Amino acid sequence: MARGKKDNKPKLRIIPLGGLGEVGKNMTVYEYQDDIVVVDIGSIFPREDMPGVDLVVPDATYLEKNADRIRGYLITHGHEDHIGAAPYVLNTLPAPVYGTRLTLALLNHKLKEHRINNIEMNMVEPGDTVQLGAFKVEFIKVSHSIAGACAIVLHTPAGVIVHTGDFKVDYTPIDDQIMDLGRFAELGKKGVLCLLADSTNVEHPGYTMSERTVGETFNSYFPKANGRIIIAMFASNVHRIQQVVDAAVRYRRKVCLVGRSMINVSQVAMQLGELHIPEGRLFPIDEIDRFADDEVVVITTGSQGEPMSGLSRMAFAEHKKLEIRPSDTVIVSATPIPGNEKSVSRVINQLVRTGANVIYEALAEVHVSGHAKREELKLIHALTKPRYFIPIHGEYRHLKHHANLAISMGMDEKRTLVVDNGDVIEVSESSMHTAGTVQSGAVLIDGLGVGDVGAVVLRDRKKLSTDGMLIVVMGIDHELGEVVSGPDIITRGFVYMREADELLEGARNAAIRALGTYDRIEPNDWNHLKNDVRDAVQKYIYDTIKRNPMILPIVVEI
Repeated sequence: MARGKKDNKPKLRIIPLGGLGEVGKNMTVYEYQDDIVVVDIGSIFPREDMPGVDLVVPDATYLEKNADRIRGYLITHGHEDHIGAAPYVLNTLPAPVYGTRLTLALLNHKLKEHRINNIEMNMVEPGDTVQLGAFKVEFIKVSHSIAGACAIVLHTPAGVIVHTGDFKVDYTPIDDQIMDLGRFAELGKKGVLCLLADSTNVEHPGYTMSERTVGETFNSYFPKANGRIIIAMFASNVHRIQQVVDAAVRYRRKVCLVGRSMINVSQVAMQLGELHIPEGRLFPIDEIDRFADDEVVVITTGSQGEPMSGLSRMAFAEHKKLEIRPSDTVIVSATPIPGNEKSVSRVINQLVRTGANVIYEALAEVHVSGHAKREELKLIHALTKPRYFIPIHGEYRHLKHHANLAISMGMDEKRTLVVDNGDVIEVSESSMHTAGTVQSGAVLIDGLGVGDVGAVVLRDRKKLSTDGMLIVVMGIDHELGEVVSGPDIITRGFVYMREADELLEGARNAAIRALGTYDRIEPNDWNHLKNDVRDAVQKYIYDTIKRNPMILPIVVEI
């Protein structure tokens, strides 16, 4: 907290709804009096303790309560952790969206998949400004691992806010469009009230290597490969796809795209002129057997070990069209997102078992990050010279290290603030402090269900996945008020019934003893009866084999 002379002007409010204490799910609300703008609408991969969940998006309850004040959504770039939640948020909270050409194209494709067609899309170029209520919004070119990435500058009555989005300082980018460091310096000279900057790579010293480094690695492996070359990467890394295509052309190979997202993103990028594949060089996977192995390059999804991705299915011989051969060279051109390490390791181990030549980050420079390391972060701090600083985009340790980096450069510790999702930050020329919290958190997407999977459902799913289920079925005569059928025991994922007769008979007897405490069973007793049966069977199972399956008593009225 920092305090100084009194400032009677209305304060700018900054409310992160995602992206703090986590890598992904980025979403930040900026609020000045009656106007709100939102930067990014991202998603995140589900954790291992979220079985069956497809996607995790921010809780937008606060925006729902203030829907009439939303002037627009500002999208920094087209990665899933910045646009993945858009279909779920924009469907209920529509407002104009602003972003660069590729960003909007990817976002629009995503919305069409969800049959959302009523959103106003506004394309901007780096250097453009738009007025949204009290906010004059400026877009600044930055380098990242996808084309069209921008930092967002909010010119407000309270002062200038710089929101970097994801960035790195690449002096030799693939598109030759260098990050606009001059504009950051100009803003710094005029005065930046608050900087919010990417913290993902703050633990790493030095500078992030240029994307061209990966292209040089591709050029070193392509001439050595005698068989097919299979490269796994993020579908959204259009610049890296371009480098693979360029290497394929150089060494007289044809290119095949595998994976729905890889094909979709590449088609969008080609239509926009962001990806150039010479005519006759691209072929569908159905035609792969027409070409000799040394004429083929496959670009696929699956760099994060996703079970249903192209690379995983190839590795485990589950792909309909393509199976890994010992003569293949497989390049995993990515680094595991935190939480995906085990999945990636599992796929790499299986690829090695096939006998293929497997190249990954530990062996060669086949991946460079899209995020700034410490020296690049220092450069942005030095250029913008912010009065206040809030680290964003990272787990808690990243945020803390980034705050310490700012302090090491001379910033007063009281002018930095490490906050959590849902914290309300009020900032003015004379102060920056937290002023309460709003509802935040995660909404879980399971199929078409949005938010209908909560803590209780996840607990049950985890229990089913670890201890299985035991069902006790009882038929009760409504008129007699007594059990006339069963109790019968059915199990799933608990024990193999044919080899556990004694255990299951004991469970059945435990249920019978619980039923025996009732002289007559009335309909209003059924819930009590089921609880008694559950407790009796659960105690017997635990006392006998020290397991805790889910016990599900079912009463059938006869």
